[in-house]
Amino acid sequence: MRELLELGGLRAGQVRAIGSHGQTIRHAPSAAEPYTLQIGNPALLAELTGITVVADFRRRDLAAGGQGAPLAPAFHAAFFARDAADTAVINIGGIANLTHLPAGGGPVTGFDTGPGNLLLNAWTERYLGEPMDRDGAWSAGGEVNAALLDRLLADDYFSAPPPKSTGREHFHLDWLDAHCRALGRALPPRSVAATLVELSARTIADACHAHAPVADAWLICGGGVHNRLLMARLSALAGPVPVRSTASCGVDPDDPEALGFAWLAQRTLSGLPGNLPEVTGARGPRILGGIYPA
Repeated sequence: MRELLELGGLRAGQVRAIGSHGQTIRHAPSAAEPYTLQIGNPALLAELTGITVVADFRRRDLAAGGQGAPLAPAFHAAFFARDAADTAVINIGGIANLTHLPAGGGPVTGFDTGPGNLLLNAWTERYLGEPMDRDGAWSAGGEVNAALLDRLLADDYFSAPPPKSTGREHFHLDWLDAHCRALGRALPPRSVAATLVELSARTIADACHAHAPVADAWLICGGGVHNRLLMARLSALAGPVPVRSTASCGVDPDDPEALGFAWLAQRTLSGLPGNLPEVTGARGPRILGGIYPA
């Protein structure tokens, strides 16, 4: 954080607050006693930086009967909604989520569509020792295995109605390995990688066609925008609907998640709700997060 302040030529006193989401290590909104857990110490961050920190954004929505996720749709609505355009915003991080912004300011909807990059990243780490399949170059050299893809697509999560959210507690390498073993034969690792890209593309596209069927465009942000194979498959599956990066709207596709939590922190400090009940299923709008004063 100190390096970031130096890079921006800022002093701590010039920053009103830090919005710190932390790293989700467990998210269980459907448990008998729903819970979510993010690591990161906002008290220590406030102490080290001398800046007020707003953190722990998901638990209040969970307490109000919601999924606690996705939270991005509220930010997407604030930044990307246009009266004359019906838009689908797709954030492809570890998990992918869809936000539908109807033309004319109708009700915003959204949910997690399923795996974005997390399965491919984990598979690439296993076989290449790299944290990601950069540009989708490795998976582009593989062939999609139809039998494996059918098995993965049959997971109940994809057919469940929203509101819904998910994470690595559901989609992980053990889940993938079990489906691979069920085929009764070993597949080339690149073939599995290609199939994982197709899984992400298909589940995102299916969600868009079902829940944003008249969208004028699909706007993509998050790390997945850099996977050329994934973007090519989304463009093919979108049909005549243009698929483009949020850069086309003046927002770097790598920035919306960070911008979103800064926006949520501002909402919290202003005493304004940060959730969308129609997205998360909460009983109503809630002010999210805890405040750790400087």
